[in-house]
Amino acid sequence: MAIIDSQIHAYEANTPKRPWASVPDSPPSATGDEHVAAMDKLGVDGAIFVSSFAMYRYDSSYAVEVQKKHPGRFAIVKPVNPEDPKVEDVIAEWKNTPGAVGIRIRLPKDKGLKHDDPGLDRIARAAVKYDFPINFLCWGNIDVGTKVIDRHPDTRFVVDHLGIFQPRTPETRASEPWADLPKVVDLAKRKNAVIKISGACTLSKNPYPYDDIWDPLAKIFDAWGLERCLWGTDWTRAFPVVNYENAVKPFLETNRLSDSERAMLMGGATEKAYRWAPKKK
Repeated sequence: MAIIDSQIHAYEANTPKRPWASVPDSPPSATGDEHVAAMDKLGVDGAIFVSSFAMYRYDSSYAVEVQKKHPGRFAIVKPVNPEDPKVEDVIAEWKNTPGAVGIRIRLPKDKGLKHDDPGLDRIARAAVKYDFPINFLCWGNIDVGTKVIDRHPDTRFVVDHLGIFQPRTPETRASEPWADLPKVVDLAKRKNAVIKISGACTLSKNPYPYDDIWDPLAKIFDAWGLERCLWGTDWTRAFPVVNYENAVKPFLETNRLSDSERAMLMGGATEKAYRWAPKKK
C-alpha cells in the first residue's frame, strides 16, 4: 500500500528572506528535505504539505518550492483569507500551481466569523468552481463549522485534526480531550465531508504507544467509514507532544486495524479525497 500522511508542515529556518510570522514550539527548521528523510526512514511514501499558517500566514511560496523539488512526494495546500475581497482570484491562480490539491480555511472561535460570512461563501463557491476540497480547521468551534458545511452541500470539506482541539504542549492537554467526540460523530452525516485522523496521538493521556486513543477513534471510524478517514501526523505542529516516529508507528503496528483497514486509513482515503498519489523515484 502507498502510505500518505494527510498533513505535514515543512518550513525552513527563520531568516529575513522568509521570516516567520510567529515562533512556535518547533525545531529550528523542518525542511522539505528533512521531511523526505524522515518519511523514508518510516516507509511513508508521500504527504499533503499544508503551508504553515503560524509561520507564513497566506504566503505559500515555500510549499511551492518544496513541491517543485520533490514533486512525487508532496502535494500542496494553501491557506486562503476570507477577508480578502479577491480571494476567488487567489484560488484561481492556485489552481494553476503544480502540485496544488486543495485550499485551507481556519475558523477559530475568537475570530467570531459567522457561518454565513460573505468571505467564507466566496471561498466555498470558488472551491466548487476550481474543484478543490477545503481543508477546514474548526476545532473548538465545531458547531459553527458544521453550519458552514451544511450551508455549502456542493463543496468538498476535509475536516482537520478530528475536529477536536489538540494541545500544543503536554501541559495544555484538556482534562477531557475527547469532549467533542459526539459532535464529530454527528458530523459524519454530512456526505460532503471527510475527516483527518491527524494529530490523534496528542490526545492520549498515556505514554507511547498511546493505547487509549483507539476506543474513541473506533467511534469515528464506525460513523464516518474508513474510506472517509485520512490518517496524518500533523508534523511539525505536534512536535512538542509527539515526535514524528511515534505518530506513525502506532498506526502501522496496532492490532486494532486489519491490513485492508490500515491501507485505506493510511493512504487510500487520502488518495481519494485529494485525487493524488505519491510517485517515489
